[in-house]
Amino acid sequence: MKLTITQENLSKGLNIVSRISGPSTTEILSNILLRAENGQLELNTTNLEVFITHSTTAKIEKDGVVCVPANLITDFVANLPKTNIKIETSDNKLKITAGNYKSTINTINPDDFPTTPSAKFTTKLSIGSEEFKNSTTQVVGVASTDMSRPILTGIYFHTNKNKLYLAATDGYRLAEKCLRDEKSEVSIIVPTSTINEVNRLTDKLEDYIQISNNDEQIKFVAKETVLISRLIDGKFINYESLIPSTTDNQAIVDKSEFIQAVKVAELFAREAAESIVLKTNQEKQLLEINSITTEFGDNNSRIEGEISGNSTVTLNAKYLLQALSSIEGEKVNFNFSGKLAPVLIKGVSNDYKHIIMPVKS
Repeated sequence: MKLTITQENLSKGLNIVSRISGPSTTEILSNILLRAENGQLELNTTNLEVFITHSTTAKIEKDGVVCVPANLITDFVANLPKTNIKIETSDNKLKITAGNYKSTINTINPDDFPTTPSAKFTTKLSIGSEEFKNSTTQVVGVASTDMSRPILTGIYFHTNKNKLYLAATDGYRLAEKCLRDEKSEVSIIVPTSTINEVNRLTDKLEDYIQISNNDEQIKFVAKETVLISRLIDGKFINYESLIPSTTDNQAIVDKSEFIQAVKVAELFAREAAESIVLKTNQEKQLLEINSITTEFGDNNSRIEGEISGNSTVTLNAKYLLQALSSIEGEKVNFNFSGKLAPVLIKGVSNDYKHIIMPVKS
């Protein structure tokens, strides 16, 4: 291998792919595979769950492939001056020259590096990278972390009546986002770790993400970067039945006021397992937020709004704050039917719904 590449291009590529590599019982997984051919330098990493490939332009004088420690080369290149970098391999060593810097890195056998999946994928979706990140961020936080229930540790991408939905739940909370119209049939469960990795990449990518899948894997393509991940096998729960179609009580209030009131109430609720009480007062058109503890005292906040019904419900303050932060727009529509029924929280539009189960009190 012999090539010349700019420091900016090489550093960007290494930062994109190096995150999933790291300490491993298998030495090869802590390395990056560099492949030079056809005027491109291809960078590859994997942790066996996710494969990332990024291609960047380089002046290739001699094709070749080499495997080097990911953290070392990523940090080293990041600290080089912004100039052309010359890379050459010889006797199982990678020689790097940039200005007054010259270094030699020991390599390992590239034949041991896992092969990128080559199964056929059927292209189904094309989503703007910013839209993808904003939408998945609204649901990914409520997915379960309990690996004994793997189905709930992912994001459910599915179509229903020509609409594309994203959904996640941990059994106590549920979030659903209606993304857009979609004629293709989709029903897959994507690991949250994969979603988080794609969202991290969108900070460095632009334009659209092409999404395709087969029965076992999903592929994301954005310009020069490709990420392939396993899917979670199984059938997602019939969560639609958990979303209330009607409720007895409703409060439409200013979102920023609601968030501020819950933040203050949460300070007093830390001794009480984060539990706060919300009460609708139709006569006074107020939503009241209360927290009472024996150690810290009590707190009461009132928010004016459009109130229908008179009842109370107890919720986990942190869960409620996460739900409110996911709502788009200036108003929040807060709906519930007594102390034990699911609470429905949404914005003015109906494209995002967040469900929280009450705390029994």
